Amino acid sequence: MDRRDFIRAGGLAAAGATLAPGLLRATAPHGVLRQATVGDPFSRELAFRALDTARSAGADYADVRVNTVRRQFVAAREDRVTAIDDAESRGLGVRVLVQGTWGFAASATLTPEEADRTARAAVLQARANRAAQLRPVELAPAPVHAEVEWRSPIETDPFDIAIEDKVGLLLQANASALSVRGAAFADSSMAVVKEEKFFASSEGTITDQTVHRCWPQSAITAVSDDRSDFQQRATTVLPRGLGYEYVLEADLVGNAPRWAEEAVEKLSAPAVQPGRYDLVLLPSHLFLTIHESIAHPTELDRIFGFEANYAGTSFIAPVEDYLGSFRYGPGIMNIQGERSAHGGLATVGYDDEGVRPDEFLIVRDGVLDDVQTTREQALWLADWYRSQGREVRSHGNSYAQSWADVQFQRMPNVNLLPHPERDVSLDELVDGVERGILIEGRGSYSIDQQRYNAQFGGQVFREIRDGRVGGMLKDVAYQMRTPEFWNAMDLIGGASTYELGGTFNDGKGQPSQSNAVSHGCPATRHRQINVINTGRNA
Repeated sequence: MDRRDFIRAGGLAAAGATLAPGLLRATAPHGVLRQATVGDPFSRELAFRALDTARSAGADYADVRVNTVRRQFVAAREDRVTAIDDAESRGLGVRVLVQGTWGFAASATLTPEEADRTARAAVLQARANRAAQLRPVELAPAPVHAEVEWRSPIETDPFDIAIEDKVGLLLQANASALSVRGAAFADSSMAVVKEEKFFASSEGTITDQTVHRCWPQSAITAVSDDRSDFQQRATTVLPRGLGYEYVLEADLVGNAPRWAEEAVEKLSAPAVQPGRYDLVLLPSHLFLTIHESIAHPTELDRIFGFEANYAGTSFIAPVEDYLGSFRYGPGIMNIQGERSAHGGLATVGYDDEGVRPDEFLIVRDGVLDDVQTTREQALWLADWYRSQGREVRSHGNSYAQSWADVQFQRMPNVNLLPHPERDVSLDELVDGVERGILIEGRGSYSIDQQRYNAQFGGQVFREIRDGRVGGMLKDVAYQMRTPEFWNAMDLIGGASTYELGGTFNDGKGQPSQSNAVSHGCPATRHRQINVINTGRNA
């Protein structure tokens, strides 16, 4: 029985179902009971029952998420389908604070009795966790958002499109790529996600959200006539928080021949000579460098050493010594955190603590100005914020990958803003470069455990000589130390060069969770960066 049938059949969904009186008293203005306006009755009743049970069991604070997550992945290689995965997960997660200690429990069994049991289990876990408490957890104040909803700004729900149509598009893209002489293999795929998220807290915040994400991709491999070499060109189509209209806009079929021709061109491209080069980096490449060298090291739990899984800690420690004084880059450099960009992968109306995210500058005029926070983390820097005359509040950076996982700090969309004064064109960035390389697309990379030393490759590399873009190079990667690399950026592109990049799967935590995040940026120019040859015969 699916959820909608259950709602129609179940007594909990009856129009006259009684809602949790304790929560209604908290959310009703001036003590007047209000008509429910968001969320289906089934999710509301389960959430409110769990909240009331948690409070009765001794929780000082509680929040509940009733979520449905549907994921679909379709892939094809040449003329055959290689994968069709379609999965849906639905359940309830309860998080509580008991005398300053967190507890969490979750269940895929959605009944009133199980909501009670899950809430009591969360409280019991919190009591057990008190044995390891170092200091009581406190939450920064947050406005109550009662009965609010948000939806991703999509035109077409990808799950309304037949699998046959999706497979047909991918097969057409592969055939289009293989029409180019020298293209030997073609893989295309699309991944789509839909999250339905109902949230309620004991403070009275109630939100209902539907979040969409999609990612169409292709990768074409060219093989030399004598079979001695092969080169791949992956697309620079990046994921978005949009609907099926974005899949069509990506035009995998129309773009496939160009991508295939570039894969073939790589076969005869000369290998790069190691040395110092000026780099012009396009947004399809630069977003990953931003992700690794700016977004991850400004997560406050990494800075404090409470998180080290997957991406290590951070060189920004102790954080109070860096805020307001550490020069990340030149004065034209501004890094923004937000969850409001159209099509952003981390874009939502409210985070998984019910906080409405704000827009804030992580780097202002080249200097570190702020970091990513949740309600708990904001208080870790309360003294510093107050000394600067700033509000002590969460930036709305809490997220959990599903109902079964506890929410914790995850990065918002982290963007390098365009040139603050004028619309610098790509031609202007290239002009004046005597010996350089233009890099497009993401490739292999590595970075140390404090986000300080790194190496990045790409997809397409073109030589720049005397201000003109020339032929293709291959086997290119550059080495960097974070502050030196960003301070070597002498010019930033304007709004006309700005694009939204991002990644579908950014791992963090233990047990691990994955979130999707976007990084908008313009093209940039960096002077005298060390380039190495990554070829097999280097």
